[in-house]
Amino acid sequence: MAKPNTGSDRSYHDQMQIELTEKLREVMKTLPPFCKSFFRGTDNNISARTKLGYALDLRIFFEFLHENNAALANTPITEYKLGILDQLGKEDIEEYLEYLSYYKKDGKEYTNDERGKARKLASLRSFYQYYYSSELIEKNPASLIRTPKLHEKEIIRLDPNEVAELLDAVENGEHLTKNEMRYHNKTAKRDLALLTLLLGTGIRVSECVGLDLNDVDFDNGGIKIRRKGGNEAVVYFGDEVEAALQDYLMIRDEIIPQTGHENALFLSMQNRRITVRAVENLVKKYASRVTSLKKITPHKLRSTYGTTLYQETGDIYLVADVLGHKDVNTTRKHYAAQADARRRQAANVVKLREDAN
Repeated sequence: MAKPNTGSDRSYHDQMQIELTEKLREVMKTLPPFCKSFFRGTDNNISARTKLGYALDLRIFFEFLHENNAALANTPITEYKLGILDQLGKEDIEEYLEYLSYYKKDGKEYTNDERGKARKLASLRSFYQYYYSSELIEKNPASLIRTPKLHEKEIIRLDPNEVAELLDAVENGEHLTKNEMRYHNKTAKRDLALLTLLLGTGIRVSECVGLDLNDVDFDNGGIKIRRKGGNEAVVYFGDEVEAALQDYLMIRDEIIPQTGHENALFLSMQNRRITVRAVENLVKKYASRVTSLKKITPHKLRSTYGTTLYQETGDIYLVADVLGHKDVNTTRKHYAAQADARRRQAANVVKLREDAN
């Protein structure tokens, strides 16, 4: 018999899986019933977060059909049959991608750039491929559509002086309003430890908020994190990160967390595990007070770490390993500009003849 599990028994990762599964079930109620077999069939191959992403993308697709396909407009989406997939052709998919450029829903406007369209097309391809390979439909028009061309984005990162400015702002609260300073007096050490950890290890913000107290190992200078996909890894930190964490833990030890949040390393003002959104907001707050800084997010702090590590070591495999990239080509793609800059340095290093005087 399955043993009941209380909230305090669950890890952050387990709790997130439950919440994602609950959200998926809610979205599934808005989709055609035949979609259930797709999610069951892919159950062991993709994460709960990816499945939720598929479900949200498919909901947009079926809403598009309901609004724009005369043959389907009078049938509720939840009554669509699998056979409608064979009624659609390449042109329908192309019209859907064009629709994604700009549409309105519930009074809100939505847009998708090339990356947004590519992701939604990938969801649709997986969806069609499942039924096509299972011989439940005869056509697969999604496979005929080319992926939108993706233009490389420049890596936005902080220069060393900008990193120092940001951490100084976190530490002393410079440029904060009087109201913000009231809260800053209570959260300064937590915020400094959190941002120093992000900048000093390159971990994802989701990995950071998921940390428990026992995940920090000062004896070996490492933290145990749960990567995307659920794999555990140990990431090591330096003296600056250790000092910031030690300072924060002196305060953390005096806080009485709410029930179910006793193990969380970083706590909110409500003494609950801090959320991804809260970290995003505090990064935005401090960055906006330092006028010389670029517009940054927690992911830009990760890019800063990755760039610095690559500049210092020149080892793309090390960077990929530390950042948790499964494919080194992902890392190489993001840091190709840095590699090119290093190659350019070689142009004048080797001298063929001594300069004539």
